[in-house]
Formats: sequence, structure tokens, C-alpha cells
Amino acid sequence: MTEFHTEITRRASRAVQSLRIAQESGDDYLASVREAELENLARLADEHGLRIPDLARFNAA
Repeated sequence: MTEFHTEITRRASRAVQSLRIAQESGDDYLASVREAELENLARLADEHGLRIPDLARFNAA
């Protein structure tokens, strides 16, 4: 795993955790921000051929 792959994986993990907390606390704005971040990370990972399980549900159709 490259350093880039490791960093994207870490960022995705933190964003998923933050999204979950935002959803549980009813913070719709933060949840929206985290979903956008995850969609961007998924797009970036896809452009580089990376498979990151945390991002699977955020890939564009």
C-alpha cells in the first residue's frame, strides 16, 4: 500500500466516523459536509484505481 493509499484510507475512515456521529446527533449540516467529503474521496480513489471499502457506498453511479 502506498503512502497515498494509506492517507486516503485514513481520511475516509475519519470521515465515515464523523458522518456517523453527525447523523446520530442530528447535525444535518455536518452530515452533508461529510457526505460530500466522502464522495470526493471516492472520486479521487477511483481516479487512482484504489479500492477503499469505506468509500464503496459513496462512489458515483
